[in-house]
Amino acid sequence: MAELKYIHSAEARDKWLTESIEYQMGNIGSEVSRALKWTAKGNQKRADVAIDRALELFDFTIEANRRNRPRLMEILVAREEFCDYFFAGNSWGTKPEQMQKYYDGFVMMEQLRK
Repeated sequence: MAELKYIHSAEARDKWLTESIEYQMGNIGSEVSRALKWTAKGNQKRADVAIDRALELFDFTIEANRRNRPRLMEILVAREEFCDYFFAGNSWGTKPEQMQKYYDGFVMMEQLRK
């Protein structure tokens, strides 16, 4: 079995696990935004890098929130929507603006939290 290679360092992952859900989802949203932007511009190579980073951050966020079932379910649905949009032909019919607005809400909540 091949060894899993992470994009983010072990230190970044460990710090991520201690951050608030607003911080985590807001930063995932930054990668989602990049993926949407580069896909719209037709630069699939850059879009793929952002997609990979977003998926890794989703996985870290799932790990950090695995004991909070309602929160975990929301993260899993958000990840599923993201994957549907980029890998499964957008069968959910998600619009890029809708996806961005969802993540922007977490950024605003994180700013209010500080």
